Amino acid sequence: MSDLNPILSGSAQSIAAYQEAIEQSTQAVVQWLKQPEMYQGKTVAELRERINLEFTSQGLGNQAAIERAVEYFLKDSLSVHHPQCVAHLHCPSLVISQAAEVLINATNQSMDSWDQSPSATIIEMKLIEWLRAQVGYPAGDAGVFTSGGTQSNLMGLMLARDAFFARQGHSVQQHGLTGNLSKIKVLCSENAHFSVQKNMALMGLGYQSVTLVKTDAFSRMDVNDLAQKLAEAKANGEQVMAIVATAGTTDAGAIDPLADIAALAAEQQIWVHVDAAWGGALLLSEKYRHFLNGLELADSVTLDFHKQFFQTISCGAFLLKDARHYQLMRYQAAYLNSDFDEEQGVPNLVSKSLQTTRRFDALKLWMGLEALGKKQYAEIIDNGVTLAQQVAQFVAEQPQLELVMQPQLASVLFRFRPEKGDTASVALLNQRIGDALLASGSANVGVTEADGVTCLKLTLLNPTVCLEDVKVLLASVVACGQQLQNA
Repeated sequence: MSDLNPILSGSAQSIAAYQEAIEQSTQAVVQWLKQPEMYQGKTVAELRERINLEFTSQGLGNQAAIERAVEYFLKDSLSVHHPQCVAHLHCPSLVISQAAEVLINATNQSMDSWDQSPSATIIEMKLIEWLRAQVGYPAGDAGVFTSGGTQSNLMGLMLARDAFFARQGHSVQQHGLTGNLSKIKVLCSENAHFSVQKNMALMGLGYQSVTLVKTDAFSRMDVNDLAQKLAEAKANGEQVMAIVATAGTTDAGAIDPLADIAALAAEQQIWVHVDAAWGGALLLSEKYRHFLNGLELADSVTLDFHKQFFQTISCGAFLLKDARHYQLMRYQAAYLNSDFDEEQGVPNLVSKSLQTTRRFDALKLWMGLEALGKKQYAEIIDNGVTLAQQVAQFVAEQPQLELVMQPQLASVLFRFRPEKGDTASVALLNQRIGDALLASGSANVGVTEADGVTCLKLTLLNPTVCLEDVKVLLASVVACGQQLQNA
């Protein structure tokens, strides 16, 4: 067995096998990066037919296994670095992030206890301290790296729930949920991320616990409607457990009025969680940092680094303003975070996380910040926002394109607009444009809805993309729309 596929270790045999496997994989990636197509264009049915697993009793060996992965996975992967790949909040990654992955994977540190990840634990804690300072939180290290926005939002809502019950003298951790749960509500905007509903269901309170607040013409939470919803909840004998504000909605990139929301919440001692999974990138911005004014007033914050921080998936963080709330989820296990360790000042991060075994994803952000520096990081973040404004202006000047909403972050909502056609036919045509471009392998454009209008979406995260690249894409949209219309 050791001759075929040795475990990574310090033996000469293992090191040689590691170098060979990494070199083979690296060369395959280099060739893949050079291919001109965004996607090879295979359908779901074609991929199901093509991909077969071959688990033999003797094994294929490293080289053959890598060759098969290249053939059946890599060659048919979407090129997220391609200038025409703009459908989702799915970023190309920094080269330094790829290097970090090599170190993370080879060392295989687990972040649940210090004796499994000594230097990694300290680096993550110091990075959390730095992130808190960027937000404007008090000094401290209350926070943790997560798998992404959904998990961070779950932590914010869970601690909000437990703090809500704790104020009534009840411990959810010890005794579970109690009382008339149908009267407990969470408020968020109509354009908040679906993980709010998903997480409330997971916590046993259900979709019914989520009250949606109206939004304005730019998809931002309407503070007047928020005040009205709070008054209605009180009149109905309901209790608001939390308000979830969004800093960067998935489609429009809208940032809710954070300071105004926090002021309303403070009047009734309501927990405010801000989902800044996308907009949190503006913490490093030189031009647009003021968009996040009021973020420091939130009780907890979600950040994602595998969006406009350009880190490889997965990499996110949860920040908690007041460290004492971590006591609401604290659990001690003698084999991970014993009393003895705490008395000796040993930091075991499992106390701060929903996960036990956890990757050292913080290394990617740390290396990114050190490699680029704050100024270059700011430039590549600001590039997307500025480019979106330029693209919007160009779209507004095109006779066959219609700008659906002025951009706020790095996304542009627009649609192909034929001379004739009712609402339903125009909607279907735009859906078909998106499908046809992906099927051809030439482009990946998002299809979504804004205020009931089916539209196309460009998410301009790639800092190597310029206005001319986007003009090529928009020309493809027009050409495709005309072809479908004529057909």
